[in-house]
Amino acid sequence: MAQLHLSSFQNSTTLLFSLPTIPKTVTLSSIRPAQCPSSSLSISNRRNSLRVTAGTVTVGSETSYSDTKDGKKLLLHVKDLTAVIAESQQKILNGVNLTVYEGEIHAIMGKNGSGKSTFSKVLVGHPDYEVTGGTVIFKGQDLLEMEPEERALSGIFMSFQSPVAIPGVSNADFLNMAYNARQRKLGQPELGPIEFFSHVYSKLDLVNMKMDFLNRNVNEGFSGGERKRNEILQLAVLGADLAILDEIDSGLDVDALQDVAKAVNGLLTPRNSVLMITHYQRLLEYIKPSYIHIMENGRIVRTGDISLASVLEKEGYKAITSA
Repeated sequence: MAQLHLSSFQNSTTLLFSLPTIPKTVTLSSIRPAQCPSSSLSISNRRNSLRVTAGTVTVGSETSYSDTKDGKKLLLHVKDLTAVIAESQQKILNGVNLTVYEGEIHAIMGKNGSGKSTFSKVLVGHPDYEVTGGTVIFKGQDLLEMEPEERALSGIFMSFQSPVAIPGVSNADFLNMAYNARQRKLGQPELGPIEFFSHVYSKLDLVNMKMDFLNRNVNEGFSGGERKRNEILQLAVLGADLAILDEIDSGLDVDALQDVAKAVNGLLTPRNSVLMITHYQRLLEYIKPSYIHIMENGRIVRTGDISLASVLEKEGYKAITSA
């Protein structure tokens, strides 16, 4: 039994699984959070750890999350989340609060250094950050008690800004192993290479990619647009309750952006949700958010609808964060 490690977590798309025999250590793209109603948490300060020891924390089973809004279940609840860089202990998150229900699209915007990408990485368990306070509950489960691979298998997917290449591992093998790891988690039948090929082949059109793409090594020699398409192909194949998309629009020309946005929109259902981080309003023209959140100094300072992006485009962050 081989394991996927955190070895290239930094700057990478990372989906962590315990997989059957593979040729080398592999990373991928998918992970997920959790949410927690109550508190009294004692946080472990071990370096490179996001583990939280619960004092009095009441959470339901994975399927018992019952808080609803307009008939939709509460998917993610983040309350007063604080975090620091593990190595320097520099504080980055200063009390983030966010609630996401099924079927919603949330966009987080803000200046460079405002904490947007750090927030997403903390949700998926990036080892460069330590949680120092707050709670995160996902589908009734305490996210901060989960290892990164558990978050991935439980239904969180993350697309990083700069996915890394994995020499020697083909896209087909990589996706097949990741898919079967998720199937085992769900108690569903696994697919052999032939059956899986039929499954993944139907997803290629969604991201406008040719069949020979499956035989290429993961992200090796890929253009920026191909890497982003590959991320969304992983999302299409694996499925996720919550997809975290960290600047999927960066480095894409208009055609590639439209392809990626079309694919994301095609994967949306009333049961899953998207949390996307972006600097630019142009992404929001293709993937319409239910809510826009403005982050500043490690916390969300303003929430609104799509009109908030128009104000930002015309007047800049100063007009919004000082309001």
